[in-house]
Amino acid sequence: MSDWITSIEGTQVGHEAALILALAAAFLHALFGSLQKGRLDPWTSRGIMDVFMVLLAVPVVLFLVPAPEGALQWALVAGAIPIHMAYKIGMAMAYSRGAYTVVYPVVRGTGPVFTVLGAWVIFGETFAPLQWLGVAILLSGIFGLALYNLRTITVARDTLVAALGLALATGSLVAAYTTYDAYAIRALPDPFTFLAWFFLVTNLDFPLILAWRWRGLAPEQRPTTVNWLRGGLLGAIVAYGSFGSVMLATRLDKVGEAAVLRETSTVFAALIGWLVLKETVGPRRILLMTLIAVGAVVVEVGGR
Repeated sequence: MSDWITSIEGTQVGHEAALILALAAAFLHALFGSLQKGRLDPWTSRGIMDVFMVLLAVPVVLFLVPAPEGALQWALVAGAIPIHMAYKIGMAMAYSRGAYTVVYPVVRGTGPVFTVLGAWVIFGETFAPLQWLGVAILLSGIFGLALYNLRTITVARDTLVAALGLALATGSLVAAYTTYDAYAIRALPDPFTFLAWFFLVTNLDFPLILAWRWRGLAPEQRPTTVNWLRGGLLGAIVAYGSFGSVMLATRLDKVGEAAVLRETSTVFAALIGWLVLKETVGPRRILLMTLIAVGAVVVEVGGR
């Protein structure tokens, strides 16, 4: 698999594979976000998902992929730890203060702008004028959705402003980790070496936070066996698909394009919020979600 991935880098096949991976990451990331925002508080939800991510990663790093070689490769793996920890804390704090369909679009909408700029500085990537138009359309849909939700939502309105501030800050961390991960996964000869070790070392933090918070949780806040198996195991599998897909996409093709296409996750998030979390969705939201999808299509077409 590693040989095939490296053989299609920079080719038309690689471009098409990156498109599929980025869109798959969009759906899976929206699902992952809804699992973290689910019935338990987001700190606990993320903690139990991270436990399973570590458990699933251990046999992979021990038996299936080569270990990083040399100080530089180990440093690149370790460098992901503080960036992702800061991002995860930001998401948990934002979810604790705001509704999913308000927080999620702002986080995801802020990320691609900074990522595109970072990809230009670090990787020398450029966007065609038509692609910038697509970015503008997509962002207008994302932020329009967030503003509409902010105006109409009735849940936890007293903490919504704080939630939006945290969401904006966390969006900048999305750009930071997307750019960093793209650099790191390109620097290691075997992309799955970085992925496997990434899932191990970046998910040790929230299980420790969960253990520290455990005694302070009320009985009804503590995860049940069902929470551990369904939320934890399912969330871990979804996370592997989401983060793994987008990182492979950034190795195969342009980082900026993968980042923008991934933000169609906001469409999936709105659908999940409506169908699963029972948050209301009306014609205006549908229109704004359509703008997001149209923007993504324009970015893809403009890059051809």
